[in-house]
Amino acid sequence: MQTQDITATAIEAVLHSTLAPTQLEVIDESWQHAGHAGANGTGVGTHFRVRIASPLFTGTSRIGQHRLVYDALQAFIDAGLHALAIEVLSTPKP
Repeated sequence: MQTQDITATAIEAVLHSTLAPTQLEVIDESWQHAGHAGANGTGVGTHFRVRIASPLFTGTSRIGQHRLVYDALQAFIDAGLHALAIEVLSTPKP
C-alpha cells in the first residue's frame, strides 16, 4: 500500500470488515494540514477523522477502543497515514 492508496473509502472498508460498526464516518482532513508535519503535499491521504460506534467496544476502555481502531488501520499507518482523530460514538440502546 502507498500513500495514494489511503482513502476514506479504503479505511471505511477495513473498519467495516474488522469492527462491524453500527455507525461509521471517515473524513479526510488532509487538506487542512498542508505544510504541516506529515502532510504529503497532495492534500489527501495523511490526516483522517474517524467517528465510529461498534458493539466490539462494549465493556472496553476508551484506550482499548482506540487501540482496536489503530490495530485495524495499522497497514495504513505503515503506508503513511500520519494523523488519526478517533471519536467513539455511543451505540443507541434498543
